Amino acid sequence: MTGEKWTIYWNEYSSNTYLYGSEIIYHAKDDVEFRNMLMAPGTVIKQWYSKTYYQMQRIEPALPMIDGEGRYRITVHIDCPEDETWLIQLIFCDRYDAEAGRISIRDEISYFQCPLKTYSYRMQLMNGGMTRFRFHDIEIQEVEYEAEEEEVKKII
Repeated sequence: MTGEKWTIYWNEYSSNTYLYGSEIIYHAKDDVEFRNMLMAPGTVIKQWYSKTYYQMQRIEPALPMIDGEGRYRITVHIDCPEDETWLIQLIFCDRYDAEAGRISIRDEISYFQCPLKTYSYRMQLMNGGMTRFRFHDIEIQEVEYEAEEEEVKKII
């Protein structure tokens, strides 16, 4: 591992959260309970940004700046029932806010590399067929390609 590790939490700011019929309980900074029995699969539950417009959104960026030449490991800490699932989507944008790429993540630990022309990105927690879950945090860490291959070999 070479780079820094960033931890993303679910802050209490609700403008980027799906609230319609949702019950959200903030137990701690790293423990948020979410329930919504009527939410359709594919619904964006929560969104985080690497670039924001403070005048409009009144929030600061929650995601770290990443570059297109680095490789990253994302670790998702979400507890949900076994028969239910979540989905994380990373949407990369160029300097004109046009979409430059998109990655979907379903595993607890995944590796990704963003497109070279990435200027900013956003991360979405989506409903993959779940009605309740406990969100702890999401970690993003820069890794070297060789280190990534060694970890994959250890898992297999």
